Amino acid sequence: MMYLDTAIIVKLLVREPESEWFSQKLTGEKFVTSELALAEIRSALLSKERGGFIQLRERVAAMEKFNSMLESESIRLLPLDRLVVERASAIQNACHPHIPLKTLDALHVASCDLHHGGKMCATDRQIRAASKQLGFTLMPRTMEDLQQK
Repeated sequence: MMYLDTAIIVKLLVREPESEWFSQKLTGEKFVTSELALAEIRSALLSKERGGFIQLRERVAAMEKFNSMLESESIRLLPLDRLVVERASAIQNACHPHIPLKTLDALHVASCDLHHGGKMCATDRQIRAASKQLGFTLMPRTMEDLQQK
């Protein structure tokens, strides 16, 4: 199974650049992500609506789709607990000063590290750099892969 960063899940829920690429590459797979995604996805969709990128009906449909993915267990949520928080802190220290890993990103990397075994799907530069430092398998393998059909 592949760990999905929240931004990738959003790409699967609403039309964004690279949505088609991820939809094609990830169709039919099962995934894991942190419980953190519950709040981050709602926040991202609300932000898109406020910015005029999606309409209310699209936001509601996206949340329904996400909830359906959870119910069908095509995405399984990993616990966000003290162990994850402590591992995130250790990862931030290990990445400092070369990779400025933000707290929420560090929590995703830590969740993947502790509960999943190191297959990270993300486009965020810092998440990818930290994941690479930890020896994770990355999807896409390189960011240039997104340009290929």
